[in-house]
Amino acid sequence: MQKKLPFSSYLVIGVMLFALFFGAGNLIFPAQLGQYAGTNLWPAIIGFLITGVGLPFLGILAIGFSGSRNLQDLASRIHPLYAVIFTALLYLTIGPFFAAPRTGAVAFDIGIAPFIGEGNLQVASIIFTLIFFGVTLWLSLNPAKIVDRVGKILSPGIIILLLALLVMVVVKPMGAMESPQEAYASGAFMKGFTEGYNTMDALASLVFGIIVINVIQSMGVTSKRGILAATAKTGAVATAFLAIIYVGIAYLGATSTRMLGLFDTGGPVLSEASTYYFGTFGLVMLAVVIILACLTTSIGLMTACGEYFHMLMPKISYKMFVTFFTTFCFVVANFGLANIITYSIPVLMFLYPLAVSLMLLTFASPLFHHSRLVYVSATVVTFMISTIDGLKTLCDSLKIDYFGWMSPIVSFYERALPFYSQGLGWLLPVLAIMLVTGIVARLQGPIIVKAKAKA
Repeated sequence: MQKKLPFSSYLVIGVMLFALFFGAGNLIFPAQLGQYAGTNLWPAIIGFLITGVGLPFLGILAIGFSGSRNLQDLASRIHPLYAVIFTALLYLTIGPFFAAPRTGAVAFDIGIAPFIGEGNLQVASIIFTLIFFGVTLWLSLNPAKIVDRVGKILSPGIIILLLALLVMVVVKPMGAMESPQEAYASGAFMKGFTEGYNTMDALASLVFGIIVINVIQSMGVTSKRGILAATAKTGAVATAFLAIIYVGIAYLGATSTRMLGLFDTGGPVLSEASTYYFGTFGLVMLAVVIILACLTTSIGLMTACGEYFHMLMPKISYKMFVTFFTTFCFVVANFGLANIITYSIPVLMFLYPLAVSLMLLTFASPLFHHSRLVYVSATVVTFMISTIDGLKTLCDSLKIDYFGWMSPIVSFYERALPFYSQGLGWLLPVLAIMLVTGIVARLQGPIIVKAKAKA
């Protein structure tokens, strides 16, 4: 008889998954969205929840549904070489390129900067991030139970502290919502939708899903149906906590602009709000919790990246990879949070469509007999559109002209692809090519078209 877990187990695993997801971006982006969306908060936060909560939940389910050993195994349904490149790029994105340096930058912005004079911020940032990533390196090289213990205590602590702050925001808001800024004035939903990419949780879900499944299996659930059901329930717990916190922080941001003014990033919004509601004690408590949360996230990301790349290139030691990655993070973190965000957005505009198309292909896979034809065709179409989207976003972010060869392609995409201006030009072509090639695969039958798939 298949073992059925009690609700308490789903809650424990769900909180663990929340801790894995919860990092720097989960705080700063909804706060910034709230400030800039103003009176258009609700359509903006709905768009944000679709990509910031819905897609991570979809990613967790996709891994559970696929039966794959890991992300590289799943992506190999397209091609083994593509699987290595895609998985490596995803690990680098949620690791040393963007997400891991961001943990140090956010920890400094929220936890340290409010206590430092304006003229000393750069020096203080260098000293803090040196210590922050030094500790990350030390604990990544010497895995200890202290990290797990801090994480188990910290996750409920973060939830309680943030909920206390958000209750105060609802009971006693700082002010009325102001008029929306920039893109939120006319396209709040789609702006919120693309802002949800910045959390990077949908990418991370393709890595974290395996961790959740291993925990579920260790508790005695072994059937595919049981694993999928348990994954769905634990994913629902984690994403529900994320959704509540996102909505609350966004509302905090939207009601703070009259009192606090507009900030370039969301970090100062939380520190200023904590001071407003709870005084210095609240600011200190927030600083301690956020620094520890960012530190445990940083350690987890460095450990995961080090293990993956050591598996990929076993001749280079795990310690060498972790040392290189943490040093790289220290350098990137000192370019500042705003710069990290600016350069991460083009990469996410390129990578997100590829990740989401892989999720869609995973769920539809049994319908087309796991045909590699469908996987390859859909991925090629996604790649052709998302590559241009990434380059276009990079040019827009840097305020430079498009490359000469890009302009005709961008013009064609704008004319021919529905929703292209909203960043979703890839969606309908991918669904169309999946339908056409899926019909071909069905007509050929499962014996002729055979791919390495478990689901």
